[in-house]
Amino acid sequence: MEQRFPDADVDAVYRAIHQRRDIREFVPGALPDGLLQRLYAAAHAAPSVGYMQPWRLLHISDAALKGAMADIVEAERQRTAAALPSRAAEFLKLKVEGLRSCAEIVVVALMDGCDKHIFGKRTLPEMALASAACAIQNMWLAARAEGIGIGWVSFFEPADLAALLHMPEGAKPIAILCIGPVAEFPAQPLLETLGWGTRLTKEQFVFENTWPADALPTPTAY
Repeated sequence: MEQRFPDADVDAVYRAIHQRRDIREFVPGALPDGLLQRLYAAAHAAPSVGYMQPWRLLHISDAALKGAMADIVEAERQRTAAALPSRAAEFLKLKVEGLRSCAEIVVVALMDGCDKHIFGKRTLPEMALASAACAIQNMWLAARAEGIGIGWVSFFEPADLAALLHMPEGAKPIAILCIGPVAEFPAQPLLETLGWGTRLTKEQFVFENTWPADALPTPTAY
């Protein structure tokens, strides 16, 4: 039996991968009916090490919580700028979130008790985070295919956000996802367009058998 998708479907998968963007600018408007539930389903279809399914999704609709989250993000933005003395002014010009203009906000967290799961992560506890990142990527690609933008905000102190959202001990927020309609999807990632960093060449990330002694150095963007 043929296992390959039809050509048009294959092309659509690669198109979503290559045209996905981390969005900071949104336009007014609600999400289409049922879309948020489809994004949840896409997230929950992600692979997870040991089938632990460590992702927890918190939909934020309360205006007071949104304002408090924006304050937490701004505090971390200022701390990050202070940690980048040579590029602080340049960094502060960047927009790092769309919390006040997006249609929906979803916080992605690692569940409490991740440390109790051994299957597949005994020597690599990071696999819980990797699994949750796969769930986020599923949402990102599904949203792009639906013509909706997502921005992954990581500028926050996890303990502060966990306390604000009454997370149990051991749970950890890893992403604030800003979701909403966009005017356009940029042709290139914003940070690349602004000269903050450059995309690696294939020679810098694809090796054969062993790590070569003459591997090209990774350009720094910080």
